[in-house]
Amino acid sequence: MRDSFVLVALSILAGCGVSDRGTRCGIAALAGPTLLLEEFTKPGHTLASIPEKMPEVLPVRMVAGQAQRGLVGKTDSGWVVGVDGPLPDKVLPGFGVLVVDPVKGAQGVLLFPGRPIPGAPLLGNVHLASRRVVPLIALQAPVAGFEDANCPLFPDSLAR
Repeated sequence: MRDSFVLVALSILAGCGVSDRGTRCGIAALAGPTLLLEEFTKPGHTLASIPEKMPEVLPVRMVAGQAQRGLVGKTDSGWVVGVDGPLPDKVLPGFGVLVVDPVKGAQGVLLFPGRPIPGAPLLGNVHLASRRVVPLIALQAPVAGFEDANCPLFPDSLAR
């Protein structure tokens, strides 16, 4: 039902001639990650382990929010992504999803409110500046299918 609502809203807005980049990017920042969560229902998309080769820095984005740099590390108990800066005060993430593109590798982490996807293996943690720690799960999906090309979910400038 959630997907139906998002698709209907996008169709209505597209029909109204929404052309303002800010509006388009706002819609894409909400709809893309929401649809991306559906990938957990498809066989072979939920990851049971994080790729061996991980970058030292990844973009981290709160759904429908601003992206920030995330510093990536590994501990004895799993992977850790530390958010390099505070999130808005109103934001209370419940879990992070590492998005791994099948061709390009790890692309970034999306932070979602609520509880992690049931049955998804916990692979590490995301440490937020507010001293909050949330679980990290992962999926494999082509990021291009869930973003507007003019409004990337994971800006390249934050991956350095």
